Amino acid sequence: QPPLALFPTTDGSRLEPNVLSIIIQPDEGISLKFGSKVPGPQADLRIRPVEMDFRYGTSFGFAAPDAYERLLLDAMLGDATLFTRRDEVEAAWAFVTPIIEGWARSQPPRFPNYEAGTWGPDEADDFMERDGRRWRRL
Repeated sequence: QPPLALFPTTDGSRLEPNVLSIIIQPDEGISLKFGSKVPGPQADLRIRPVEMDFRYGTSFGFAAPDAYERLLLDAMLGDATLFTRRDEVEAAWAFVTPIIEGWARSQPPRFPNYEAGTWGPDEADDFMERDGRRWRRL
């Protein structure tokens, strides 16, 4: 519940939260869902959920290249822009190696794992429920 309801409802219902969804694969895009005032007189204040949706496939008539399609084309063309340089890789390993070694020397904490292809561990649902929220299934 927000501290100040700019758009109070007359029927006691709650407004839906605004949602920004970043869709990664296979149909890449961005979607924004939010409450909008229905046009009309101020006395007839009604809020309705609306959605702004952008998808590469529908906007350009074709989908974005597959995961490695662009990378392979750049490699064939000699464009190293998207590739990691050797000194970057070495610096990353110099940073990460002591962390990995430290973890190997200590007892790992209990971490809630889950099977691939599922919605995640029950602990994730419990985490959200503490604040009266739930995960949004896309």
